[in-house]
Amino acid sequence: MKNNSQSVSDAIVKQGMLPLYFNADEEVTLQILRSIYKAGVRAVEYTNRGEAALRNFTKMVEVRNVEMPDLLLGIGTIKNVEQAENFLKAGADFFISPGFVPEVADFLISKDLFYSPGCMTPSEIIAAENAGVQFIKLFPGNMLGPDFLSGIKDIFPNLLFMPTGGVDTTKENIQSWFKAGVSAVGMGSKLISKPLMEARDYATIESETKKVMELIQTIK
Repeated sequence: MKNNSQSVSDAIVKQGMLPLYFNADEEVTLQILRSIYKAGVRAVEYTNRGEAALRNFTKMVEVRNVEMPDLLLGIGTIKNVEQAENFLKAGADFFISPGFVPEVADFLISKDLFYSPGCMTPSEIIAAENAGVQFIKLFPGNMLGPDFLSGIKDIFPNLLFMPTGGVDTTKENIQSWFKAGVSAVGMGSKLISKPLMEARDYATIESETKKVMELIQTIK
């Protein structure tokens, strides 16, 4: 499976959303992965949070290679080159940061790997664009809102945007973002919620994910 920057970007745009989650429990992590895959997800972001993240991610790659060969597995919350290197060795297909990290951008872009940094100001977006980034994560999405993107979109005709953080599963919310010009929406706790994870309610995670994916296809 090709995991160069362009093919990852295409996959996320086609999907219209990028689910993201973290769970310290390996079994829960793997079952969620299977559930969202069954719902039709072909690109997912796992959050680099705490000691279990790299261990769990390594296991996710093993399971993916056997059960879901067409799934792109990305890692989020990458804050330095060491983390990027560790997850690249573990088999990550793409990388996302909460902020723009120039040295991470240099490291990954030189390898033609997909890197999407979190930005919340025009200055950060310009710095990322000048470093070769083509896909911007608007973060935190709920603080910026669709109006922010509407206001700056024309300045960045060559960039793709994806809000993450507080994007809701409602038609109204998702529609307002796509109307503002996003290429996809990142969906975390509003989709794969803590209560659902704690209850190990994989069936609901699957059905909710499927519902949102279908909704996005009608909106796009």
